[in-house]
Amino acid sequence: MAKRNNAKTSGRSKRARPRNSTSGKSNSSSGVKTRTGFASPVVALREQLAEVLAWHHASAGFDKAVEGLAADLRGRKPDGLPYSAWKLLEHMRIAQRDILDFCRDSHYVEKKWPDDYWPATDAPPDGKAWDASVAAFRRDRAALQKLVADPKVDLFAKIPHGSGQTLLREALLVIDHNAHHLGQLIVVRRLVGAWE
Repeated sequence: MAKRNNAKTSGRSKRARPRNSTSGKSNSSSGVKTRTGFASPVVALREQLAEVLAWHHASAGFDKAVEGLAADLRGRKPDGLPYSAWKLLEHMRIAQRDILDFCRDSHYVEKKWPDDYWPATDAPPDGKAWDASVAAFRRDRAALQKLVADPKVDLFAKIPHGSGQTLLREALLVIDHNAHHLGQLIVVRRLVGAWE
């Protein structure tokens, strides 16, 4: 993760699904179709953000990328790459948790880049660390989904202890960051012969 105030951008995936029509209605407050019927654009945005945080429409998805990787391959760095699957998983977990903490903790203390955002070792410290990291990533992702879906939380308000960031911006940052490193994790798995 770069410094908190540096935004990253990414292009749309060519494989992203095209939008379906909402029965010809405009995107006015009475014309946005959501899973729960017609709702305001903000409700629709909340639902979309919560879904995108965990979706796999344009990628294999987090769950597939982390499942079934043999313990002896989790710490292996392919030739020419600076990271192992473990380093990527832990980096994703740490960064996502950091952003979650920033969004909801008024006493948030910024971590030191890059040292605090990457694990010190290429391999998990023990046999349980991989599963614990995966479980923690999923818990924090669910907490972010709940936060963006909460109608009592303003997606557009500046986070009081930040420097201009909003919850919407931070949710998009998590989505972008996780997608970037998920692709790297799949490349690592391919290079160690553990991806079909």
